[in-house]
Amino acid sequence: MKTPSFFLLLFYSLNIAVQAAALEMRPNRTKIETIQFSKLPEQAESQEVRARLHSLEIPGLLSLARESFQLAIPNSYSNDGTWGLIVWISPNESPRVPESWDAVLTQHKLLCIGANNAGNKRDILDRIALAVVANIEMRSRFNLNPKRMYVSGFSGGGRVASILGVAYADLFTGTVPMMGVNFYTDLPSPDGKKLFPPQYIPDDEVLGIAKRSSTFVLVTGEKDFNRAETKIVLEQGFRKEGFPRLLYLEAPQVGHVIPEAQWLERALTFLDRHTQ
Repeated sequence: MKTPSFFLLLFYSLNIAVQAAALEMRPNRTKIETIQFSKLPEQAESQEVRARLHSLEIPGLLSLARESFQLAIPNSYSNDGTWGLIVWISPNESPRVPESWDAVLTQHKLLCIGANNAGNKRDILDRIALAVVANIEMRSRFNLNPKRMYVSGFSGGGRVASILGVAYADLFTGTVPMMGVNFYTDLPSPDGKKLFPPQYIPDDEVLGIAKRSSTFVLVTGEKDFNRAETKIVLEQGFRKEGFPRLLYLEAPQVGHVIPEAQWLERALTFLDRHTQ
């Protein structure tokens, strides 16, 4: 057997260091891992994204070699097919959710993943495509329950999540937009003097799936500046359009901030009740 060269030993050492840097164990024993995917699913290709939204904008080519994701895996994870996934859409460049949420995600047996560098400054079609990549590629890596594939986000990320919940209802079974939500029909403004125009136009077939099978929880705060719009989207959008599984949550005295873990708990309890 040949003795490994100095450069080979150096490579091994650097590789181990890189792997260690990509992992982080939170105090409550949730592992945070940075991962990449190499295959762009058909559902995330630019033409498909554009068609599902009836977008006039032409998406750019998404290179997964330049993209990465943060994955949160509770220590109690079991590859038995009961665990689900929540794809988190952040308004910031970091997709990290609050540590206080870890216990709730563990209790509800959910892995959590979000794309790095995919905040509000990023093109919305890229953000949608990255969430779709996470959904499909995580299914291939983990034995996940296909009935428990959720998407959520805060502020601008909540708006993206609300689009995904309808336009990709064949992939996401539950949606939790927090402090921000979009819809696909004209809606009156809070003062009644103008209309909010449609933000996208979903495919008819997928829209039918959303109305039959999807569950939506709209979360806002009593002092959130998006509160009035959220209530309009709920009543004049989702309810008027015939979505049957809806829940509205309003946190008292809360402004435009990521809500505390108790509100995530209530949202996930409702989703789990209606999607299993």
